[in-house]
Amino acid sequence: MSPGATVPEADVCLILEGSYPYVAGGVSTWTHDLIKAQAPMTFSVVALTADEKPREPRYELPENVLGVVDLPLRSRAGGPQRRLGATRMMRELTGALIAMRGDTAPHGFRRAVELVARARGSVGTQLLMNSPAAWEMITAMYREDAPESSFLEYFWTWRALFGGLFATLLCELPKARAYHTISTGYAGLVAARAALETGRPAVLTEHGIYTNERRIEITMAEWLYDAAESWYQIETPRWDLRQLWMAAFQAYARVCYECCTEITTLYGGNQILQRADGAPPERMRIIPNGIDYDLYSALARDTGDRRPTVALIGRVVPIKDIKTYIRAADVLRRSVPDVLCWVMGPADEDAEYAAECFELVRYLGLEETVVFLGRVKIADYLGKIDVLALTSISEAQPLVILEAGAAGVPTVATDVGACREMLEGHPDERPALGAGGEVVPLSSPNAAAAAMARLLIDPDWWQRCSDAIRTRTERYYNKREIDRIYGDMYRDMIGRPDGFRVDGFRVNGGAAPSGGLAPVAATGRR
Repeated sequence: MSPGATVPEADVCLILEGSYPYVAGGVSTWTHDLIKAQAPMTFSVVALTADEKPREPRYELPENVLGVVDLPLRSRAGGPQRRLGATRMMRELTGALIAMRGDTAPHGFRRAVELVARARGSVGTQLLMNSPAAWEMITAMYREDAPESSFLEYFWTWRALFGGLFATLLCELPKARAYHTISTGYAGLVAARAALETGRPAVLTEHGIYTNERRIEITMAEWLYDAAESWYQIETPRWDLRQLWMAAFQAYARVCYECCTEITTLYGGNQILQRADGAPPERMRIIPNGIDYDLYSALARDTGDRRPTVALIGRVVPIKDIKTYIRAADVLRRSVPDVLCWVMGPADEDAEYAAECFELVRYLGLEETVVFLGRVKIADYLGKIDVLALTSISEAQPLVILEAGAAGVPTVATDVGACREMLEGHPDERPALGAGGEVVPLSSPNAAAAAMARLLIDPDWWQRCSDAIRTRTERYYNKREIDRIYGDMYRDMIGRPDGFRVDGFRVNGGAAPSGGLAPVAATGRR
């Protein structure tokens, strides 16, 4: 649906940036499954996109989705360039935006929401970004934020950062009894605004930590300073505009955390980053992703005469570090000469990297050892796999470890995301189940090969790991239980009265909620 389209009031409005329903896999698949699992609850979707280009859905929307509203973060300027009282409103808005940093970020955002809401219908992006009053706003914020940096660079940085912010303030909010954002960032701002304006509860689920992902991107972004140095020969401090970008996203996260009644994530390591960005610990909760345990645990193992088999299940892209897996296979065949190492996943996303991987296999003479199978149905192969390998340099909570674990297949994985927690158990696991495989350092073919060799050569060790990961998956990562947890959370939110407060931060007036959900056996609060 187009921006501003009206959809009927839903039980839950899901807010997503750059994913469902226009991007397949990952968070999008999780969202699609979540919606289907919670029928007959009804959902609406706000899909934040980069621009106004038409997009084709990658999913057939479930019947309980009442509508999708597109929210482009960059759009053609609309609305009048001038309005009565604009100068005063813009000056007040400037003060609110300047206050959107550090501990005052939520209060600055609340003031911005109030100012734009008061003028809604007569204010658009033309006034907020392209008017004389907008010029005064930019120059005032430049003097406050970065007077020693290039104004030209600041100007375009400001338009990128605050153009997205204004889009979240101006968009039409679908009516819902509860709001659920799947990240902080701009999607988190939409959820925060919904809580402030409607008095309905909002909840956050973070798979990866948005601010940390942006921090990595910003640190690596040469264009933040090289463009100015090469085109205009301007001496600009390299940290200056990067700091501005990062401070903005940290402020957006703090706003979202402050306005959400529940702050959930997949594993304990993420909570360290959430707390560092200002998440109130008393609202934080772990709800891991789950898998269809009954499906994968029923897969029969192939005990026939076959080669010892390792598999990496994932896309052939740099973040999966397929080259380390190939080098580990080269080391592994020295101790397990007849080993077969599958790569199961598409190779068309990064053709250049895939070609380099194919060439590395040829260079090492591994044509009979490393075999690329392409995209396959995992359930058809898990019974033939002895060890799963994951050599990624970044992950959140890779479901493939759990799918293999339900089938009794141990994993050797790098120490990223939730891998250690899934393979070794959370510190409060009672009773402790033991290792479900082994965690190895990043980019270490020797360590990965040694761990895989131990599992392939020592049947007692393999069996202990197989039993541990199968039991841990059933106990803590069964999707049926995870679906129940989300259903309970939604029903709690939907049943709350209109107008409430979140720990003293005013959310459209009203009384404070009685508290969070009770701990559950499968996840609890950590």
